[in-house]
Amino acid sequence: MARLILSLDNQVLAEYNMTKERYTIGRLPDNDVRIDNPAVSGHHSLIINILNDSFLEDLNSTNGTYVNGKLIKKHALQNGDVITIGHHQLRFSDQQVEEPVQDEFEKTMVIPAGQQDADQLAKAEQAAEEAARASARESEPEPAADEPMVPDPGVMLDEEEAQGLNPDPQPEPVPQNIPEPESHDATIAHTETAAGIDPSAASNALPMAKLQVLSGAFAGRELELTKALTTLGRPGVQVAAITRRAEGYYIVHVESGEKDDFPLVNGQSIGAQARKLVDSDVVQLAGVKMGFFAE
Repeated sequence: MARLILSLDNQVLAEYNMTKERYTIGRLPDNDVRIDNPAVSGHHSLIINILNDSFLEDLNSTNGTYVNGKLIKKHALQNGDVITIGHHQLRFSDQQVEEPVQDEFEKTMVIPAGQQDADQLAKAEQAAEEAARASARESEPEPAADEPMVPDPGVMLDEEEAQGLNPDPQPEPVPQNIPEPESHDATIAHTETAAGIDPSAASNALPMAKLQVLSGAFAGRELELTKALTTLGRPGVQVAAITRRAEGYYIVHVESGEKDDFPLVNGQSIGAQARKLVDSDVVQLAGVKMGFFAE
């Protein structure tokens, strides 16, 4: 059975099981699907169900009827189509067609690279790279306090200054009772391999991560971040990119409909710079809240 799911700003308002042949959509009370909003015409659209097929028709409405962002006059509905009437959305779900629910979210929020401005994506990747470099510099250990100061090779010191900076080194003790070298078949220490380092002693690889939708019609849906660059949002509203780098995952603003309308992480604007994501961060993008989880 086909269904219509009515939502506003990603909040589900009602669901309609389509058991009749005709369904009118509009602002007046006599409609089967009533949307009480000034942007909606009195009788805005009509859906006709014939056997297993459903057809949408605009009834000469003032603001038009859109399907998946395109203005239509008549349209054969497909599973997952999103009908926009005024400020509201009606998602058409045909349960006779088996389609992963994950795909519905991806079609709505995940933007293919080919549909995004190449210059904007290049700037986003550059911002993420700069943030990764800065993070790597911050993680470098500070030199130990008792390490001797080494003069800059470009600075010439006289003999007294050099002696003051580097005290006379103490002679190394002569080792006693040097053991005989082991035979070629001696057991190698467990921290070594043929390459010289035990893989278990090396730093762990970057863990996989995912986004889980926390609000709206797709609450509970998950998206694994397996790509080097994942672009999310709604063009003209708010778009961001998440990059997967050796240093971690970074989110960076790509574009928005309003100036300085940046995504939020834990309720704070990320600004124009890339921000590193950590486990359990809450990302708010284009009105949708998503949790970032490292596996």
